[in-house]
Amino acid sequence: MRNLLGHGIAGLLLALASQVHAQATQTVVDIPTRPGVTQRMLVLSPPPSAGAPKAAVILLAGGHGGLQIFPNGSFKWGAGNFLVRARQLFADQGLMVAVVDAPSDRQNPLYLSGFRQKPEHAADMKAAIAWMREQSKAPVWLVGTSRGTQSAAYVATELSGPEGPDGIVLTSTILTDTNGRSVPAMPLEKVRVPVLVVHHEQDGCALCSFANVPTLMAKLDNSPRKALLSFKGGENKGDACEAMAYHGFNGLDREVVQQIADWVVAR
Repeated sequence: MRNLLGHGIAGLLLALASQVHAQATQTVVDIPTRPGVTQRMLVLSPPPSAGAPKAAVILLAGGHGGLQIFPNGSFKWGAGNFLVRARQLFADQGLMVAVVDAPSDRQNPLYLSGFRQKPEHAADMKAAIAWMREQSKAPVWLVGTSRGTQSAAYVATELSGPEGPDGIVLTSTILTDTNGRSVPAMPLEKVRVPVLVVHHEQDGCALCSFANVPTLMAKLDNSPRKALLSFKGGENKGDACEAMAYHGFNGLDREVVQQIADWVVAR
């Protein structure tokens, strides 16, 4: 009994140590973007056992995007967002990860609402991409979910070459929008980097119906590499447009992240 108890305690301590290590790899950075403006990011590095990053991903949460990241790496809002809650899973796949907040001049309501398709937003993301590329020495991808897909797609239409991303991933894409420009309504012919579209077939959000995904895919003809990953099942709770519904891949985090990472690093 004593040995079993000892092993149980040792196992618990090892698990706690691993959790602490995972938390310790998170770093909050503020990088300058526009004059007088900084962009806060929570940055995670892959485990040492994974070696150098295979790629870097900048995660763009949905909603209003005002995560309000505290210096200790916690969030005032958005901790349950699909990409935010899955950040460690991306790092575990050997990727360098940055979760981006609203910039310093957008830290009050409406945060990123009405800002995701502005030149200033592209300027902020240009700085974030450059910083991640320098730190990771690897290709940098923008990964957006829900409203975050409007950011990722817009930036890919505005920035190209060394200033822009090496690829984009659009999860739970905004396919129709009465309050702004949906992703398919953007000039997607300007996107000349790989694009991965990830969507839940049972997404109940009115702005993200899976039936409209073919319209999006058809407009990505100038992308050198494109694909659709579709999912079914998981858990569906609460508001159909929130992260605990099919819209947020609830219950499928690990599977979705692994398939995204495999596609990104295969390039």
